[in-house]
Amino acid sequence: MLAETICSAVSAAGLGIAAVTAYRKRFMAAARITAYALVPVGLVMTGVVEWLTGIVFNPTVWIGFGLLGLAWLILATTRAVERRSLGGAGGPAKKAKAGPSSPEAVAPAASKPSLGPPPPAPAPADDFSDIEAILKKHGI
Repeated sequence: MLAETICSAVSAAGLGIAAVTAYRKRFMAAARITAYALVPVGLVMTGVVEWLTGIVFNPTVWIGFGLLGLAWLILATTRAVERRSLGGAGGPAKKAKAGPSSPEAVAPAASKPSLGPPPPAPAPADDFSDIEAILKKHGI
Protein backbone atom coordinates (compact mmCIF):
# COMPACT_ATOMS: atom_id res chain seq x y z
CA MET A 1 0.00 0.00 0.00
CA LEU A 2 2.81 2.38 0.87
CA ALA A 3 4.71 1.61 -2.34
CA GLU A 4 1.63 2.34 -4.46
CA THR A 5 1.16 5.67 -2.70
CA ILE A 6 4.80 6.63 -3.26
CA CYS A 7 4.59 5.71 -6.95
CA SER A 8 1.43 7.77 -7.34
CA ALA A 9 3.05 10.77 -5.65
CA VAL A 10 6.14 10.48 -7.87
CA SER A 11 3.93 10.36 -10.96
CA ALA A 12 1.90 13.37 -9.82
CA ALA A 13 5.09 15.36 -9.20
CA GLY A 14 6.43 14.37 -12.62
CA LEU A 15 3.22 15.45 -14.33
CA GLY A 16 3.41 18.78 -12.49
CA ILE A 17 6.97 19.31 -13.71
CA ALA A 18 5.83 18.38 -17.23
CA ALA A 19 3.05 20.98 -17.03
CA VAL A 20 5.51 23.70 -15.97
CA THR A 21 7.86 22.67 -18.79
CA ALA A 22 5.05 22.82 -21.33
CA TYR A 23 4.04 26.26 -20.02
CA ARG A 24 7.60 27.41 -20.85
CA LYS A 25 7.03 26.29 -24.48
CA ARG A 26 9.40 23.32 -24.27
CA PHE A 27 6.94 20.75 -25.58
CA MET A 28 9.41 18.00 -26.52
CA ALA A 29 10.95 18.01 -23.05
CA ALA A 30 7.46 18.12 -21.50
CA ALA A 31 6.41 15.09 -23.54
CA ARG A 32 9.49 13.13 -22.37
CA ILE A 33 8.88 14.09 -18.74
CA THR A 34 5.23 13.03 -19.06
CA ALA A 35 6.29 9.65 -20.43
CA TYR A 36 8.68 9.09 -17.52
CA ALA A 37 6.04 10.28 -15.03
CA LEU A 38 3.50 7.73 -16.25
CA VAL A 39 5.85 4.74 -15.73
CA PRO A 40 5.39 4.40 -11.92
CA VAL A 41 1.58 4.49 -12.20
CA GLY A 42 1.73 1.93 -15.00
CA LEU A 43 3.86 -0.36 -12.85
CA VAL A 44 1.38 -0.06 -9.98
CA MET A 45 -1.60 -0.78 -12.24
CA THR A 46 0.01 -3.87 -13.79
CA GLY A 47 0.86 -5.34 -10.38
CA VAL A 48 4.64 -5.24 -10.78
CA VAL A 49 5.08 -3.07 -7.68
CA GLU A 50 2.98 -5.41 -5.56
CA TRP A 51 4.97 -8.40 -6.82
CA LEU A 52 8.30 -6.66 -6.07
CA THR A 53 7.24 -5.60 -2.59
CA GLY A 54 6.08 -9.17 -1.95
CA ILE A 55 9.59 -10.36 -2.79
CA VAL A 56 11.50 -7.63 -0.95
CA PHE A 57 9.57 -7.75 2.32
CA ASN A 58 9.13 -11.53 2.50
CA PRO A 59 11.73 -13.23 4.73
CA THR A 60 11.14 -16.61 3.07
CA VAL A 61 12.32 -15.17 -0.24
CA TRP A 62 15.53 -13.88 1.36
CA ILE A 63 16.18 -17.25 2.98
CA GLY A 64 15.75 -18.80 -0.47
CA PHE A 65 18.28 -16.38 -1.96
CA GLY A 66 20.65 -17.22 0.90
CA LEU A 67 20.30 -20.95 0.21
CA LEU A 68 20.97 -20.39 -3.49
CA GLY A 69 24.11 -18.45 -2.61
CA LEU A 70 25.23 -21.18 -0.22
CA ALA A 71 24.70 -23.84 -2.90
CA TRP A 72 26.75 -21.82 -5.38
CA LEU A 73 29.52 -21.36 -2.80
CA ILE A 74 29.66 -25.09 -2.06
CA LEU A 75 29.80 -25.95 -5.77
CA ALA A 76 32.55 -23.41 -6.43
CA THR A 77 34.58 -24.60 -3.44
CA THR A 78 34.36 -28.27 -4.38
CA ARG A 79 35.33 -27.46 -7.94
CA ALA A 80 38.38 -25.48 -6.78
CA VAL A 81 39.43 -28.28 -4.41
CA GLU A 82 39.01 -30.84 -7.18
CA ARG A 83 41.18 -28.81 -9.56
CA ARG A 84 43.85 -28.36 -6.92
CA SER A 85 43.97 -32.06 -6.06
CA LEU A 86 44.19 -33.12 -9.72
CA GLY A 87 47.02 -30.69 -10.42
CA GLY A 88 49.10 -31.62 -7.36
CA ALA A 89 51.08 -34.72 -6.38
CA GLY A 90 48.05 -36.42 -4.83
CA GLY A 91 46.28 -36.71 -8.19
CA PRO A 92 46.29 -39.73 -10.44
CA ALA A 93 49.48 -40.31 -12.41
CA LYS A 94 49.38 -39.39 -16.09
CA LYS A 95 49.94 -42.05 -18.70
CA ALA A 96 53.42 -42.21 -20.18
CA LYS A 97 53.86 -41.89 -23.93
CA ALA A 98 53.80 -45.18 -25.81
CA GLY A 99 56.61 -44.04 -28.09
CA PRO A 100 57.21 -41.95 -31.17
CA SER A 101 55.21 -44.34 -33.35
CA SER A 102 51.88 -43.55 -31.65
CA PRO A 103 50.01 -40.66 -33.28
CA GLU A 104 49.20 -37.67 -31.10
CA ALA A 105 45.79 -36.08 -31.00
CA VAL A 106 45.56 -33.38 -33.64
CA ALA A 107 42.68 -31.20 -34.76
CA PRO A 108 41.07 -32.48 -37.97
CA ALA A 109 41.85 -29.29 -39.88
CA ALA A 110 45.46 -29.09 -38.67
CA SER A 111 48.07 -28.50 -41.34
CA LYS A 112 51.09 -30.74 -41.81
CA PRO A 113 53.63 -28.34 -40.21
CA SER A 114 51.63 -28.35 -36.98
CA LEU A 115 52.29 -32.08 -36.59
CA GLY A 116 56.07 -31.75 -36.30
CA PRO A 117 58.32 -29.77 -34.00
CA PRO A 118 58.32 -25.99 -34.39
CA PRO A 119 60.84 -24.53 -36.86
CA PRO A 120 64.02 -23.10 -35.29
CA ALA A 121 64.00 -19.37 -34.65
CA PRO A 122 66.42 -17.23 -36.69
CA ALA A 123 69.52 -16.01 -34.93
CA PRO A 124 69.24 -12.50 -33.48
CA ALA A 125 72.42 -11.46 -35.33
CA ASP A 126 70.51 -11.61 -38.64
CA ASP A 127 68.08 -8.96 -37.46
CA PHE A 128 70.84 -6.52 -36.49
CA SER A 129 72.74 -6.96 -39.76
CA ASP A 130 69.96 -5.15 -41.62
CA ILE A 131 70.06 -2.31 -39.14
CA GLU A 132 73.86 -2.09 -39.37
CA ALA A 133 73.65 -1.91 -43.18
CA ILE A 134 71.18 0.96 -43.01
CA LEU A 135 73.32 2.86 -40.49
CA LYS A 136 76.48 2.38 -42.61
CA LYS A 137 74.59 3.58 -45.70
CA HIS A 138 73.80 6.85 -43.95
CA GLY A 139 77.31 7.18 -42.53
CA ILE A 140 76.41 6.65 -38.92
